[in-house]
Amino acid sequence: MQLTETKSPPTPAIAGNLSGLRVAVSHYWFNGNGGGERVVQALAEIFPQADFFCLLAAKDKALPALRGRRLYTSFVDRIPGAKRWYRYLLPLYPFALEQFDLSDYDVVISSESGPAKGVITSPKTCHICYCHSPMRYIWDMYHESCSSMNPITRAIFSLSAHYVRLWDLSTAARVDHFVANSRYVASRIRKYYRRESRVINPPVNVSAGYIASNIGDHYLVVSRLVPYKRVDLAIEACNRLQRPLRIVGSGTEYKALRKIAGPTIQFLGRLDEQSLRENYAHCRALLFPGEEDFGIVPVEAQGYGRPVIAYGHGGALETISGGAADYDAANCTGVFFERPDAESLRQAILRFERVENQFRPEFIRRSVERFGVERFKLEFASYVTEKVEQIADVT
Repeated sequence: MQLTETKSPPTPAIAGNLSGLRVAVSHYWFNGNGGGERVVQALAEIFPQADFFCLLAAKDKALPALRGRRLYTSFVDRIPGAKRWYRYLLPLYPFALEQFDLSDYDVVISSESGPAKGVITSPKTCHICYCHSPMRYIWDMYHESCSSMNPITRAIFSLSAHYVRLWDLSTAARVDHFVANSRYVASRIRKYYRRESRVINPPVNVSAGYIASNIGDHYLVVSRLVPYKRVDLAIEACNRLQRPLRIVGSGTEYKALRKIAGPTIQFLGRLDEQSLRENYAHCRALLFPGEEDFGIVPVEAQGYGRPVIAYGHGGALETISGGAADYDAANCTGVFFERPDAESLRQAILRFERVENQFRPEFIRRSVERFGVERFKLEFASYVTEKVEQIADVT
């Protein structure tokens, strides 16, 4: 499939040294606009000559940077209903990825989470995997995924997951160099693939943030409504405290979450960019109750000077400075809660409210400048240059 519009201009500071390379980017699917897609957007700007490969792509979800670029989809894209039921086609992914012919490329960059690194490259190709996360639903979240399925679906998924898990492990050997989006993901790459990786945090558009002159009385959740995001904890905590909570996002858990929501909970669904920015800027604080590999949402919220009340595990520990007990709020950007339950989050909200006026919005905003888009482009381009030069020195 080819998207027809003008190509995105190269990034002037970086394009020169890499412009002569034949580059392919392998992404799992273009069926939304999450953190993985933002990385691909940045890669498209670093490598204006790159071609793109994925399992499937929804035309209405095409990234602006891919317009006018060659985008190749697998046979999965042509299966009726695949764009809606793609997660149930897990057994087909290995075969589909291995059909892509990438033998003519100097560099292959796989954007891995779904999977994408399973492509086959030639001996002369440098394969760099930017890993958002090893596939959580077949590794550390496997049992949680099974628990939400009916017996028939669980049996089919279990058989498929066993097969794909073996394939996923074997394809780690096809990667020359791993890049992790956080230290937390680097530890999971080490655990499941037995490989070391370089940490390069993903690009976040922190420059879009601003400090609002007035703050509302509501808390905010921005998330896909799926089980592992633990939006239920935010709802239960705010129900008990009778605090206003606005929830931005949609997903399979919407109906279940709606049933447990009290009168202070408001579901906003998906918002356009301007509405989302206003909600970030005017919220009392962001609630981030799930365990994430990195977590772009809390970085975005901090870009607006807003504190974050987060579960103190995973990638949040790398993007938020805070504590679970007494701490100096003037030099922190949020509050952590230690147990994945509503009572622990409720207590964290009360701790936040006791020191709320001590948080400094400008300090919070400055703390996330290190996650900017241009920083990612320069850091990743430098890494690719380093690895390509290493191959040149050997050959």
